[in-house]
Amino acid sequence: MPLRGDSGSHVSEAAVAGVYPRGVKLGVDVGTVRVGVAVCDRDGILATPLRTLQRNVKKNTDVRILAALAEELDAVEIFVGLPRTMKGEEHASARMAADYAQLLVRALQGAGSDVPVRLIDERLSTVTAHRNLHEAGMSSRNHRTVVDQVAAAGILQHALDMQKARGTEVGNRVYAESAPGPTGDGAQTDPAVQTHSSEHGRLQ
Repeated sequence: MPLRGDSGSHVSEAAVAGVYPRGVKLGVDVGTVRVGVAVCDRDGILATPLRTLQRNVKKNTDVRILAALAEELDAVEIFVGLPRTMKGEEHASARMAADYAQLLVRALQGAGSDVPVRLIDERLSTVTAHRNLHEAGMSSRNHRTVVDQVAAAGILQHALDMQKARGTEVGNRVYAESAPGPTGDGAQTDPAVQTHSSEHGRLQ
């Protein structure tokens, strides 16, 4: 089982053992209108843009599509970008990403999947994506169709590179746990999602 790296010694042990899941992984860039998705090869070498989903905040159809996509690709892990300011602060966009990760965990569980979902720092991923597209010769007005995918690829590549450099897991895993019902056994429960850091309580 992957070590959570709750202490420095655990991280060192994980680095020696190379403890982190290997296989197809997904990167997700969450926006108010679109959600970019990226994928990597089974060896976790290169992240590439995959597709763009239209965000549906009322029915969350995009969340279910993403969960189905993870199953179809036999993904072993999903990284959701958590936007932060250059000072490391989290604002509304970060809350939106965290809420989306929560919805994704629930959709995966509803489909009978326990694929780990992790929040990972994505500072400047969209800015970098726009720059890369500009350098590739794409006109600014055409960026919208692919920029979210490219940003997602940047998020995923960042996670892959850190995993290899450290030999251990990175980011904050989102856990969904059933809270006790008000009337005890047999009561309806509302999953309460918790996040656990992979290293020293900080998001990587």
